Amino acid sequence: MMERRRMDAALLVLFLVRLATALEVPLDLPQPPTITRQSPKDYIIDPRENIIIQCEAKGKPPPSFSWTRNGTHFDIDEDPNVTLKPHSGTLEVDISRVKAQQYESVYQCTARNKHGTAVSNNIVVQQSRSPLWSKENVKALVVQEGVSLVLPCRPPAGLPPPIIFWMDNNFQRLPQSRRVSQSLNGDLYFSNVLREDSRNDYICYARFPYTQTIQQKQPITVKVLNLDAINDTMAAFYNDTDLFSEEPADERKPTFLIPSGPTSSKMVLRGQVLELECIAEGLHTPDVSWTKVSGDLPAKRTSFLQYQKTLRIVDASESDAGDYRCTARNQLGSVHHTIHVTVKAAPYWISGAPKNLILAPGESGVLTCRASGTPKPSVSWAMNGIPIENSPKDLSRKVEDDTIIFTDVQTGASAVYQCNVSNDYGYLLSNAFVNVLSETPRVLTAANKVYQVIKNHRALLDCDSFASPIPKITWFKDSRSSTLDGDPYILHDNGTLEIHVAQDHNSGRYTCVARNSLGINENHIYLEVKDPTRILKQPEHKVVQVGRSVVFECKVKHDPSLIPTMTWLKDDGELPDDERLIVDSDSLTITDVTENDAGVYTCVMNTTLDHDSASAELTVVERPDSPTDLELTDHKKRSVQLTWIPGDEHNSPIQKFLIQYQNSLHHRGHWHNLTEVAGNRTTAHLKLSPYVHYTFRVLALNAVEFSRPSIPSRGLKTEPAAPDENPTGVKGSGTEHDNLVISWKPLSGLQSNGPGLHYRVMWRQKVVDSEWTRVTVANNSKFVVSGTPTFVPYELKVQAVNDYGAGPDPAIAHGHSGEDLPVAAPDNVKVMWINSTLAEVHWDPVPSKFIRGHLEGYKVYYWRKHSLHKHNPDLVENQVLILSGKHTHRKLPGLHPFSVYSLNVRVYNGKGKGPPSAELQFNTPEGVPGAPSHLLVTNPSLDSLTLEWSPPHDRNGRITGYTLKYQPVVNNSNELGPVEELALPANESSVTLLNLKYSTRYKFYLNAKTVRGAGLVVSQEAVTVIDEGNTQTPHPIAPSPPQGPPDKAQPVSPFGNVSSSSGEDGMLISWEYWGPEQNVYVEYKENSEGEEEWQKKLVNGSQNVVLKGLKGGLSYSVRLVAKGHHDQLPHLSEELLVSVPAVASRQVDIATQGWFIGLMCAIALLILILLIICFIQRNKGGKYPVKEKEDAHTDPEFQPMKDEDCTFGEYSDNEDHKPLKGSRTPSNGTVKRGNSDDSLVDYGEGGDGQFNEDGSFIGQYSGKSASRETAEGHESSEAPSPINAMNSLHSFV
Repeated sequence: MMERRRMDAALLVLFLVRLATALEVPLDLPQPPTITRQSPKDYIIDPRENIIIQCEAKGKPPPSFSWTRNGTHFDIDEDPNVTLKPHSGTLEVDISRVKAQQYESVYQCTARNKHGTAVSNNIVVQQSRSPLWSKENVKALVVQEGVSLVLPCRPPAGLPPPIIFWMDNNFQRLPQSRRVSQSLNGDLYFSNVLREDSRNDYICYARFPYTQTIQQKQPITVKVLNLDAINDTMAAFYNDTDLFSEEPADERKPTFLIPSGPTSSKMVLRGQVLELECIAEGLHTPDVSWTKVSGDLPAKRTSFLQYQKTLRIVDASESDAGDYRCTARNQLGSVHHTIHVTVKAAPYWISGAPKNLILAPGESGVLTCRASGTPKPSVSWAMNGIPIENSPKDLSRKVEDDTIIFTDVQTGASAVYQCNVSNDYGYLLSNAFVNVLSETPRVLTAANKVYQVIKNHRALLDCDSFASPIPKITWFKDSRSSTLDGDPYILHDNGTLEIHVAQDHNSGRYTCVARNSLGINENHIYLEVKDPTRILKQPEHKVVQVGRSVVFECKVKHDPSLIPTMTWLKDDGELPDDERLIVDSDSLTITDVTENDAGVYTCVMNTTLDHDSASAELTVVERPDSPTDLELTDHKKRSVQLTWIPGDEHNSPIQKFLIQYQNSLHHRGHWHNLTEVAGNRTTAHLKLSPYVHYTFRVLALNAVEFSRPSIPSRGLKTEPAAPDENPTGVKGSGTEHDNLVISWKPLSGLQSNGPGLHYRVMWRQKVVDSEWTRVTVANNSKFVVSGTPTFVPYELKVQAVNDYGAGPDPAIAHGHSGEDLPVAAPDNVKVMWINSTLAEVHWDPVPSKFIRGHLEGYKVYYWRKHSLHKHNPDLVENQVLILSGKHTHRKLPGLHPFSVYSLNVRVYNGKGKGPPSAELQFNTPEGVPGAPSHLLVTNPSLDSLTLEWSPPHDRNGRITGYTLKYQPVVNNSNELGPVEELALPANESSVTLLNLKYSTRYKFYLNAKTVRGAGLVVSQEAVTVIDEGNTQTPHPIAPSPPQGPPDKAQPVSPFGNVSSSSGEDGMLISWEYWGPEQNVYVEYKENSEGEEEWQKKLVNGSQNVVLKGLKGGLSYSVRLVAKGHHDQLPHLSEELLVSVPAVASRQVDIATQGWFIGLMCAIALLILILLIICFIQRNKGGKYPVKEKEDAHTDPEFQPMKDEDCTFGEYSDNEDHKPLKGSRTPSNGTVKRGNSDDSLVDYGEGGDGQFNEDGSFIGQYSGKSASRETAEGHESSEAPSPINAMNSLHSFV
């Protein structure tokens, strides 16, 4: 929000500047001169440099310049040291040959052209001065301690005044405080002096800023003495020392050193700095405070300097006039001083300096010179540098005090008017011209200028223009449908169009039109509204340990059309030039962090239009520094006070201090923890033990870790003493039945309190009036007493003793002598059964005198001897239940029903177990039986099947019968139908179910029963045989002989009529399936000596599949698998043995090609025509000799007919027949048959032919018989010939 306000304020300032420059006349138009630059009114120069007095002006035509010096014309050409810069009015004085002091004067510049004259301010040129301190004899000052003191500075007057400060001989500033401070005039004031103020180098320095020189006053010596010292040294200092006081300095209330008296006054000019001071003396040092009697101090402009002794108010205004009270106060009282402040004011503009006035002929206008001041200033006017009362009369001009009114001006009335406002404290001089012009509008803003602004910010679109008369500005967006003069648009007087909150839809082309009575002009500009730059993920504050790495992330979103620049700052300054600082596009990584890296890191994302920033602090922590300066105080016999100084916390507060000690007498080099104290403490009260040589050290802990140990403290020895405590953990027990072992935890070296540590061991039986037996034992941890009775209680004591005495009276401990095995067994053992698998045993406890030791508990031994059922074998199962404590009953879980068990009980102690009780035998009652051992389905038919089962393995009683339940599976959807239930006698092991539905799957459930109830269920599934009268779609391959399901199956297979045949693409496996399972697949494997794995191929609901990729000449086992629920066994078909024939490379039979069949038909038709012609010729009686058989034929396919006798060449019919051209014969001499069994009958004289599946005619056109084909088919294949074709054709017709 603050960033937004700053940006809006900057835009507003820019807008005001535009308003101020809206009346600028283009320099290509006629205009009077305008002063653009001049030196300040009070111009202090450096005497070592050339003097440059600036005066720059513009105008059309360009103005000429002249100067006055002290009110008279300054002839520059006559002074060889002065030159005028070309095209400028600036003077340059060369002081290399003269002194600058000669040119200290009042200068004024004049710029004129034919349209008017402009003049500059009066420029007072003065040389800066830094005079030397006058020689003086500075005497040493001897003062009494506690009095006030003023060390005067009184520097030489300089121009400008010097800056005063006090230093010593080493150029170190003298320390100042509430007691010692410097006044505004440079004197050094002491409210009261102390002995440490004595020194001989109080030096006042004056620095002159223009010449950058420093002047030094002679050192002042101050010696502060108390009254006795003054009396002792008075004679030595009497001749050359001023003695300030002869009385002792007592405590006193404050009085003011400056200002003097109860009241004073101060005058300040408006806009300057008001400084008021009150310096008081007193003992004790007084405090100074300020109030304004007539109001409140202006908080934003007020500050206090010199320890509240100076009140400073900047930019003084009339409201700061009034009474100010300073109060000095100490323990003894207070004093007040009132300063009356008056505020005067040199002239200042109320509404700004007069503005240039541009008028068209016949127009009117006003020049206003409105200023104020205290006292009220006077206003005078001049025209072209001449007082207006001395200027030519002009009826169109009227002067009224601070205003000139122009009416109906005409061409040629252009001029420059000077307004001079003055009072006792200064003056204001301003030039403003009146320019009479007639100009058509011109737009000064660059054409097609593009403005970019951030969304939701203010947009200012310029339309800088000039015309006379002043043009009217109108704005349009995109099309000129309407002017932009309402919300959200604001049209300013200078033509600027403002959009207060720019949005995306404000983007586009804008047109500004400038129009007056003389013409019109327009300009196009463009506005682009950009998305703001925003930091999406700000860096987070980090706390990191020295030596680690840290990453600050800074993810930014910005308008994609703006080029972003990411900058990282540390503590608002540039990042250090360090290779450990790695800057990426959206992060800053600092590796190997050091303490110097701590600070505030800021990521700044800048674009050309806006920026966003976010900061995070890095806190670098480290383990604390070691504590220092360990000191032991307040040493007593058993305690000491330890103090220390904490080390640097390194940005992590100390949580606690750990105090350790070393006992160099007993464990030199080993440090032990003694105590801990809170982190805000630096002392600890330590308890000490006798006979120890202590050394202490301290460690500090913060959130990082412990510091290094401190340097050890000095050594501390304590005197020996008798032990303060006795051993702990005293116990008594026996390792044998006739001894007592007394043991204890021995004292440590720190607990021994002295040399010669040993122990006094005492014991007695725990009976009335028994005597203690005592023995002294060296530094050990146990003692064995022999010859004790078995398991007798004893009272025990162990006392620590050293060379300085015995410890306190020890406490009595208790123990027993050694144990022995129990000598008695539990009596009255009984068993009560709860159910068939759970019983409870009870017994009487064994008397403690027979246990002969600590009762540990009882052990119950029980075992199953045999089942009560005659079919179950005897089985001994030993089990033990261990009961700790004094239990006298326990449940026996996990028993087998209908069984015989035995048990006994024993008591045991720490030594072992006693004798067993008398063996007790008990029977468990009957329980429910287990599941039948198996359930088989046999002899399935259309409407019946047989179930066979075996009795349960765990009968758990006498079987009283069986229950059989069954239900059909409906519509192959695994939904179950109604349940049928049968009760079967115990002696049955099978049942035949009749009147079942054919081709239906059933689920069967069988369980056995005893008198205790029904047992677990065994289930099975089976399918009745499919109805053979049911119509099935015949398979294209002739089915194999039907194979019925086996006589016995578990479960019945749902597959039938599994067959195979060989095809071109592989082996075709076909089958019939009537099961409900959807997951059906074929498994096959190669029959070889090795154990091959079954390969699987899914069938996707069909009832045939082609197995591809089988190796020719090998045999395979094939079976079908139907898989149901995961808890059911899969259904398998019988394995089918498939032999794959050896297949030669594929041949293309020409007889199956269409073009060949067409050719044969054409040849047959031609032969038929020739035969008819020959037959006709023969019937006419002609003879036709037959040509002898040729031994060789050039073309076995066709022989030409002889023209002279119309005979044909004969065709060979021997075994050397060759196939037709283009035909191929299989390598084994056989013609491959098609895969279809739908073959045509033979044609011709026994010739056998086939149609392929596409209907094309194939096979041999031959007259050979079937017998010959059978006999010779493996040796040769008879190729088709025209004769055979004709024979076939005759038979056909």
